[in-house]
Amino acid sequence: MSIPFWCVFISALLIIIAKVPVAREMQAQGGYDNHLPRNQQAQLTGFGARALAAHQNSFEAFMLFAAGVLMAHTTQTAGWLIDLLAIIFVIARVLYLLCYWADMAWQRSLVWGIGFVCSLLLMLSPTFRTVLI
Repeated sequence: MSIPFWCVFISALLIIIAKVPVAREMQAQGGYDNHLPRNQQAQLTGFGARALAAHQNSFEAFMLFAAGVLMAHTTQTAGWLIDLLAIIFVIARVLYLLCYWADMAWQRSLVWGIGFVCSLLLMLSPTFRTVLI
């Protein structure tokens, strides 16, 4: 499996990892309400609310990144830059989660932007394919 595909897999795992602190905060509210978890999540504050927002953003970011990797793959655009963009995206997403949980707002926005640009560049990579090969 290629590096970008491994990065898609890791990004999918990050969605689940981002859920762990949400579940802990819900449990701390007197137990995890598996009947109406979204209602319980809407009541989270502070760290719990930030953890929930980070978890939800993980879904949003994953879609763009996976699309970018698939666009590069289906057009047979490969090379060091595609690998690097995928790795930087994963690193940015890990840092994003850490910054969100630690309430580091501007740092979180910075690493979010880096990840977003990586996804966009992966989508655009077929246009600069000759540079990569």
